[in-house]
Amino acid sequence: MKITELSNTEYAPYCETYLPNVDDSYTLTEWLEVSVHEFVHFIQDIPMDKHGYRYAEGKWTIKEIIQHVIDTERIFAYRALRISRNDKTPLPGFDENDYVSNTDAENRSLQDILTELALVRQSSLVMFKSFSQEQLLRRGEASGHEVSVRALGFLITAHQYHHMKVFKERYLE
Repeated sequence: MKITELSNTEYAPYCETYLPNVDDSYTLTEWLEVSVHEFVHFIQDIPMDKHGYRYAEGKWTIKEIIQHVIDTERIFAYRALRISRNDKTPLPGFDENDYVSNTDAENRSLQDILTELALVRQSSLVMFKSFSQEQLLRRGEASGHEVSVRALGFLITAHQYHHMKVFKERYLE
């Protein structure tokens, strides 16, 4: 299943800005696997003195953003699991700022954070590989919008690439 097979009715309108970040030459599970390696290599090439940098007052550091990517992946994967199991309960949104302010990312080593990212992605990858075609097409409600299981999988990687662009544009210039 590739990103080109998604319909714009399978995700919230605000996701339109994220999804162009997905490489349409890969299937969902291939992209989940490839993209995490690209992200880790990208992060490892960032100079160590930039990891605690904020480009403006109140903005997150690189370590905080990586933790945000991890937290968001866990939430999207949880939503995918619930919806894949035909759970019709509307799933709430989350306040990303509250999550980041309650991490201890700045006191963790980069290697520890990247290990957590890799393990979370491995878990997501195995879960998405386990879904049947029918489960991938299931839809539910999250953050007040209809979303499919497969769209959530693509959004995990699209969100990650969105933050890679932010790093390049605002942190590494």
